[in-house]
Amino acid sequence: MTAITADQVKKLRELTGAGIMDCKKALEEAQGNFDTAIEILRKRGHKMAAARQERDANEGAVFAAVNGGEGHMILLACETDFVAKNDEFKTFGKKIAQAALEQGITHAEQLSSLQIDGMPLSDKLAELTAKIGEKMEISRWARLTGEYVTAYIHLGGRIGVLVALKGTAGLPAETLEEVGQNVAMQIAALRPVSVDRDRVPAELLEKEKEIAREQARAEGKPEAILEKIAIGKLEKFFREVVLLEQEYFKDNQKTVAQYLKSVSPTLSVADFVRLQVGGK
Repeated sequence: MTAITADQVKKLRELTGAGIMDCKKALEEAQGNFDTAIEILRKRGHKMAAARQERDANEGAVFAAVNGGEGHMILLACETDFVAKNDEFKTFGKKIAQAALEQGITHAEQLSSLQIDGMPLSDKLAELTAKIGEKMEISRWARLTGEYVTAYIHLGGRIGVLVALKGTAGLPAETLEEVGQNVAMQIAALRPVSVDRDRVPAELLEKEKEIAREQARAEGKPEAILEKIAIGKLEKFFREVVLLEQEYFKDNQKTVAQYLKSVSPTLSVADFVRLQVGGK
């Protein structure tokens, strides 16, 4: 059996709010794997203190560039928060995002050949690394296209969101920008996993159903109705993780879909991307 340390138990307790012995047993059963331990605790009915736990990762910042119908976003990683706040680092990150947009890259493999100040990006990264004294790399890149694309950067670059709107015909640019920013703030704060329920990953749905079945089984519910209970609990899950079904953060009497329809009956979200320093 994997030896579990007090620090591991403390970390899992801080993440989940579960009891010390429950955390220790879950970690032992999971052989020290935190994600598996969290799943075990949820199956046993423990309420999570943090529904979506943050993971350790490098420091850095998110940068974006858009032109109305296309947006690019990068997460430029570094070793310390001090460097992430450096003006030269931030200027460099903005240049990379803008270059990705202007030079029309469509695949991550093309990033290294981007031209920044007349030099390949790979050379510029090496140059700035030598100057600042910390390793830097692009850990994430995303591109979004659509009828109207906007970007939102939150917490000084800790979180970045791209949103593509659809059904935008006849709406002025200032309205689209306001709506796009509102939806992007919703995504930054509430972390949906998909635009609609049809795009929720099948493996995530099955995991939630399995957890619901295990919880119901632990409560003594008959096996014959476990699947029905699990499907019923998915409705609450959808309201939490599906963007269009979430409560709109500026008016909890509306869903995000209802907010969009209040602006225009055709307006909706085509897609979104969310990047976070220290996140997935």
